[in-house]
This record gives sequence, structure tokens and C-alpha cells, in this order.
Amino acid sequence: MIELKSEREIRYMREAGRVVAAVLRELAAALRPGITTAELDRLAERLIREAGAEPAFKGYQGFPASICTSINDEVVHGIPSPHRVIREGDLVSIDVGARYHGYYGDSAATFAVGEVSPEARRLLEVTRESLARGIAAARAGNRLGDIGYAVQEYVEAAGFSVVRDYAGHGIGRAMHEDPQVPNYGRPGTGLRLRPGLVIAIEPMVNAGGHAVRTDPDGWTVRTADGSLSAHFEHTVLITGGEPEVLTGGAF
Repeated sequence: MIELKSEREIRYMREAGRVVAAVLRELAAALRPGITTAELDRLAERLIREAGAEPAFKGYQGFPASICTSINDEVVHGIPSPHRVIREGDLVSIDVGARYHGYYGDSAATFAVGEVSPEARRLLEVTRESLARGIAAARAGNRLGDIGYAVQEYVEAAGFSVVRDYAGHGIGRAMHEDPQVPNYGRPGTGLRLRPGLVIAIEPMVNAGGHAVRTDPDGWTVRTADGSLSAHFEHTVLITGGEPEVLTGGAF
């Protein structure tokens, strides 16, 4: 069921988004060779709780940590570990969620640690720009297919591929609500966007093919061909005019 948010609900979601954006900025500043993903997770949880919110991911369907940390060929849902050390040249995707007064915010970004290859740098630039294009299409009167098409057309023209097994989503009183927001589609198709709808738009882009597989831990998703992957995400409110990015300033 599609739920349009009231002004009161949107106020809570703005605050949740503000917390998420601030935490993601702090994690980006802490990211360096030698730090473990478990250290990043502890920092994130402390910052979220100090802001008066709760980590949205911890315990969600059994997930054991407060953030997702996915490195190089890992697409999403990587589990932080004291044994996973960040190294020079890594691409590190960090996904942060927070719950504030029962409402959620969600954002993710991929960061280059030190010097990375030209392909990796271009992958980051294309993925981030594809998110911007998806957000630009998130206007009242447009349809979900317009968002997916904006992302897919740009990514594939750059020679990369969009992950099809995972998608963005509605968000509000639950982390994942209707509708699903695929990163591919045909313009003019799908649900018509209306003011008050809040969605998480999150392109996941692979340098190789779009196929993915899940590790034995049941969470970590990685590219099937071992190619690099990048992930950028914002929580976006559909308004009567320009879309409002509730997690603005996260990256």
C-alpha cells in the first residue's frame, strides 16, 4: 500500500534524514587505510544515538550491525567486521539508516580510499550522477519508470550496468515500504508520483555485468563477475515542485 506522508510525518523524516547525513559525513571523514569496518560501525552507532535517534539497520531482519560496509566487488549489505581492514585503493560503500520518533531516513555513498584506478574513479562519478538524474525525474506527475529510465540510460551509455536484483523503495514508518523503485525502466510507465510520497532512490552500478550473488553469510551481495560496484542513495520527498532530498548534505 502506498502511503503519502503528512506534514507532521515529513518533519520527523527530515530530522531522521539530517541525522543520517551528519553520520555519513563523519564516517567519510574517518575512512582511512588501517581502520576496520567494525570501528566505523561503532562510530556510526554512537553518533546516531547521541543525535537522539536509533540505528535503523541493527537487528533489522537479523542484521547484526548499525551500518552496511561493502568493499570493491561487494554491492550492498556487507557486514562490518573487526577483521575487515580498509586498504589503500579500496572502494568502500557505506549505507546508513536512522529511526527518529518512529520514522526512517536512509542514505549511502561510495568512497575512494586514497588513489584508485581511472575506471574506479569514473564508476563513482557515473553512479553519483545517475542518482542526481534519478532525483531530477522524481517530480509529481512523472512515473516510477521515468526515474528508472533516467538512471539506466545514463549508466549504460557510460558502459556500466545497473543491478536489477535490488531496488530503491518507499520509506516512512517502515524502512522498506511500497513502492519498489527500480534503477531501470521505461519512461511513462509505473506508479504516478504524487506529493507526499517519500522514496529512497539508490542506484547500484557495476563496472561489469549486472548479475550479483549472495555470500554464505546470507547478507553480503557482490558482483557475479568480480567487477567493482558503487552505490549512492538519498531519501527523497515528492513535492508540488522540485523534489526535496531529506538526506541532503550526506555526500
